Amino acid sequence: MSFALVSKFTHFNAKLDVASTSRETLRQQTNGHCTPLNDVPTSYILPLSLLPRSSHITATMNTARVARLGLRATQQFSVPRSAALNGLRTYATPAQNVKPPVALFGVDGTYATALYTASAKSSTLDQTSKALSSLGQTFKADRKLTGLIAAPTLSASDKQQIIQELQKIAGSDKGDIIKNFLETLAENNRLGLLEGICEKFETLMGAHRGEMEVTITSAQELDNKTINRLEKAVSKNELSQGKKLKIVTKVNPDIVGGLVLEIGDRTIDLSVSSKIAKLNKALTDVL
Repeated sequence: MSFALVSKFTHFNAKLDVASTSRETLRQQTNGHCTPLNDVPTSYILPLSLLPRSSHITATMNTARVARLGLRATQQFSVPRSAALNGLRTYATPAQNVKPPVALFGVDGTYATALYTASAKSSTLDQTSKALSSLGQTFKADRKLTGLIAAPTLSASDKQQIIQELQKIAGSDKGDIIKNFLETLAENNRLGLLEGICEKFETLMGAHRGEMEVTITSAQELDNKTINRLEKAVSKNELSQGKKLKIVTKVNPDIVGGLVLEIGDRTIDLSVSSKIAKLNKALTDVL
């Protein structure tokens, strides 16, 4: 499914910056729907005292007409205040009555926390978790996808097509939680963060279920016996008491040897590379 999605979006990378320029021009035209009278240079305004008395009424009527036209334009092009506030309350800042189970950092962590909050309030946490899990698997299946949906040359139409395809992958969407969230990311040019958001959301859900993620990084792949021994040792740590451990293993040849354990928000560096770095620093300080 991810390959079909990539092929559908490949043409987006060929877009020119002209599209961005056009959108910026349109944005400038619609954001300043009418120029406030205070912003008009005084040299353009002829004082009423210099006009014939019969022109005073005409000038006043013209001023009122301009004001009405400006108000009408503002109402036509401006986003309703209630809609804007709802969007901000839902995705920009977590609601006061919903406390995330763990604090996350980074922009993707902020969005993941906001989505968790919105889903918790609408009782759709499990549904949202399944949707983001499907999206996350799609990103892992093809590493090019993140770059494609993050292209700065995407037009509004392009983004809408991307959202539609992502919705198909996400599946059921009660209350349009996923749809609204994807649209918010697109409007803020943050679609490129979606993969990270999926990972951070899984961290939140793990904490919600009472799980603790333990990441074990080694220079070479570990066998099951070693992993089980490490899991048993970590389970005795006070940080993991009463929690279900979720073991994640990674291989990083750069650590040379040893292990790096990440338990919750704590890191225990037992790698050979770390010891070498400390030794080098000690020798440098002495010399």
